[in-house]
Amino acid sequence: MEPLRTAVDHQSDAYRANYESMSAAVERLRGELKRSTEGGGEKYVQRHLERGKLLPRERVELLLDEGSYFLEIAPLAGIGIDETPGARVIGGVGLVSGRECMISANEATAKGGSTSEAGLWKNARLADIALENHLPAILLVESAGADLPVQSKIFVPGGRGFREITRRSKHRLPTISVVFGSSTAGGAYLPGMSDYVIMVKNQAQVFLAGPPLVKMATGEISNEEELGGAEMHSRVSGLSDYLAEDEVDGIRIAREIVEHFNRPKPATPQRADFDEPLYDADELLGIASADVRVPFDVREVIARIVDGSRFSEFKPEYGPTLFTGFARVHGFPVGILGNNGVLMSESSAKGAQFIELCNQQDIPLIFLQNITGFMVGRTYEEQGIIRNGAKLINAVSNSTVPAITIMIGGSYGAGNYAMCGRAYEPRFLFTWPNHRIAVMGAQQLAGVMDIIKRESLIKSNLPVDEEKLGAARAVLESQIQRESDCYFATARLWDDGIIDPRDTRTVIAISLSAAYNRPVEGTMEFGVFRH
Repeated sequence: MEPLRTAVDHQSDAYRANYESMSAAVERLRGELKRSTEGGGEKYVQRHLERGKLLPRERVELLLDEGSYFLEIAPLAGIGIDETPGARVIGGVGLVSGRECMISANEATAKGGSTSEAGLWKNARLADIALENHLPAILLVESAGADLPVQSKIFVPGGRGFREITRRSKHRLPTISVVFGSSTAGGAYLPGMSDYVIMVKNQAQVFLAGPPLVKMATGEISNEEELGGAEMHSRVSGLSDYLAEDEVDGIRIAREIVEHFNRPKPATPQRADFDEPLYDADELLGIASADVRVPFDVREVIARIVDGSRFSEFKPEYGPTLFTGFARVHGFPVGILGNNGVLMSESSAKGAQFIELCNQQDIPLIFLQNITGFMVGRTYEEQGIIRNGAKLINAVSNSTVPAITIMIGGSYGAGNYAMCGRAYEPRFLFTWPNHRIAVMGAQQLAGVMDIIKRESLIKSNLPVDEEKLGAARAVLESQIQRESDCYFATARLWDDGIIDPRDTRTVIAISLSAAYNRPVEGTMEFGVFRH
């Protein structure tokens, strides 16, 4: 394969403006990510430390192999919704005793690690990733259970978390719970449903109801240790499988359990002799447009992601608004689909065929999404834009090879679906800080609503109040601008996190490695394609 050639001009006004804008966006991201590591604030962090406990992120670090990566998932979940960015949960993929695991830790310094609505969304996503990629799960438990004031939003769907632990167990995907503190009420079923349970002496407390509720309900008087302490559960109830002397010992036992797992990772086609891209990843900051309405060449992005910048383009002369072809990332074979403009009939049909080819050869898919949608208009309708667009969506829907989506710009309309947005269940989905997502652009949406209102007034023989319509349009446009922002999206788990563009290659490589914990098998079975 020949390397892609670059046409980046570091001295151009566009490159400099883009670089400055993206650098500022990355600095903001770093600030938000730092804030997400601060737990419930200095007061509660200090109180936690004074009790002789490790901080949740320290527990994660001790659990991981020395030098291991930690691909954190949804670190800004709940931002702007929950008081704690990250939704009081730390979660991600990392190496434990040489094996990739899904790790989840309650942020005990924030409201006792209780589960909020956003925390429920995040826990569900972590469970999905563990199941889809056949990852063992390690839960670092210290939680007050449900956040009671918002129980109406979490009680009913919250049961799914316990269900998924047992379903993963059925699929031979064990869950290890290390209980460091309180795990009460519904939270008691986290260890209860787990395959392995470790409890820390003089710290872990697991019970369905605490001493005050037990006294009120039954008249029985007991203290917390008698009712649900680690020693009682290890020696009497049998809920605990291992009694740890302290937190470090509990983490040691968890690592030892993983070490004894006897289900090796399936063989991968990864090459050990991969090379780095020819071009500096830092240039991605100047390549991506600050304004998502301004297109940029996805080839320049690919050239800074794939091994040796080598890329074998598929159908280069046909449907050029969708760039497709084969490459490798950290030695893993991949098929890449990247937007170079609006989706046309030709590019849609090409994309569907390319996805079939990747499934035929068991090749994972990478979607680099920067899409305004499908082309509209009478001519394009006559040419079959819906028919061919449906082919692409059909292929994306039924593809069974792992898909990893990186949103490198805009994500609008059905283009989000055709390029494997969240609803199409990519194994992992990350965004860049310039990302925008909505049914359509704010100005277009507000303009459409303005036209509809005008036509309604005219049909009803009512006067058109330009001032009133202008004010309504401005309000709606502002609302859509706010709701299409990447932080609005990541808060609601529409993605797995916002990343620095320069980390894209590494993020894709870790995602691919995680995906290969499950055999990669394509399909040749798709829904009916319209011809």
